[in-house]
Amino acid sequence: MDISSIDNLLGQLRAASAAATGQPANAKAASPSKTDFAEVLKNSIDSVNDAQVKAEGLARDFELGKPNANLNDVMISLQKANLSFQEMVQVRNKLVTAYRDIMNMQI
Repeated sequence: MDISSIDNLLGQLRAASAAATGQPANAKAASPSKTDFAEVLKNSIDSVNDAQVKAEGLARDFELGKPNANLNDVMISLQKANLSFQEMVQVRNKLVTAYRDIMNMQI
């Protein structure tokens, strides 16, 4: 995972956080606002799920031979869904590692 993908993930998390609080995505808060981590995480997981559902729908349309189904669009949406899922798995792995590190700390 390189810096650009981390920046992209942070941007997505900030946008999800702004959407959860009802603020525009590009607005800067004058004072620090309380962010619900669970809500941000849920929104991110929902967006990954939406990408997978959209990709599966396009693939099904292509398999059925519908005239509006384009192979290029199907392949791109499948790759986007795959990448977003892999990114979510990496974030989950980092969270689990951080949790284990905290739990193994001696007090």
